[in-house]
Amino acid sequence: MREFAFELALCARLEADVEGIVSRQLGTSLNGNRVMDIVHVEPGPDFDARARLTPHEIPDAAIESTVGVGTARYWKDAFDCHPERARTATDRAIEIDFFERERRGGREYVRQTARYPDDWFGKLVGIENKPDLGRPGALEAQLRRDVSLGLLDEVILATASHVTGAHLHRIPDEVGVWRFDPDRGTREVLREPTTLSPTECGIDIGDRRPTETAIETVEPAAKAQARRRIAERAYGKGWRIDDFPHCAKVADGEYAGARGMPYCEWKGRFVHPAAECGVDCAGHEPAAPPDVDIDVERDRRSSWVADPDGHQCRQAGLDRF
Repeated sequence: MREFAFELALCARLEADVEGIVSRQLGTSLNGNRVMDIVHVEPGPDFDARARLTPHEIPDAAIESTVGVGTARYWKDAFDCHPERARTATDRAIEIDFFERERRGGREYVRQTARYPDDWFGKLVGIENKPDLGRPGALEAQLRRDVSLGLLDEVILATASHVTGAHLHRIPDEVGVWRFDPDRGTREVLREPTTLSPTECGIDIGDRRPTETAIETVEPAAKAQARRRIAERAYGKGWRIDDFPHCAKVADGEYAGARGMPYCEWKGRFVHPAAECGVDCAGHEPAAPPDVDIDVERDRRSSWVADPDGHQCRQAGLDRF
């Protein structure tokens, strides 16, 4: 099974097995050059309060602002960031019903529609997919960086390969290992992960050169902000694709009880629309894409709430750009 299909299958399997939120392809570093294949966000004590706010990702700048639920504030006075970023965050927060606004004397004032819950997520578990360990690429360096930074609570390697002692020796001891068989839908824990230290300082390993490696110390406060940003992105994004191909051969596929997965009847497998589909494909047959409501499916299968009480439905997909 190709890596993209492996990733979708594992997300579907996890969504059936765990509580909280499953998402994929999320940035898990502070400088933007590390992307984790899958992130599982475990629910915290205030998860339900977060779910009642909005189904969308809330801008970090809006959360960090001094806008509260009490007296409305002039929007420019509530942010400690560049005015353009503040304006963008304000507009988006209003659009997703996290802020409400009123005008006084030609000025725009905003307040939160409800208090943002600080303790809504628990553990953040990162899962790096490498179906074929015979082609590891930069796997070892990536995992060592994840462990050194300690931004996530746990890091796990998921593979379809037979895992040998030599494989385990090359993987940091702190990293858990799963063997996932997508054909059977089974997940075998070969090694439990060691809990990392997200509340302590971490070391971000940067570019490596023959004689030196760039490193940066990351303070706990910066890690806490990044963790919330990861959790918010995971909540708003999920793991399903946004757009199915315009091809008669691609259907709404199912795996582990989950729908919303692009299955190509011509190739006989799940496909990556952006990489594999289009007029260059020999099996391409132009047609309207299948009618798939990924929000309904995600709501049905997970802890995410598509339309919380009082929330006005927005145009589908706005949170994914």
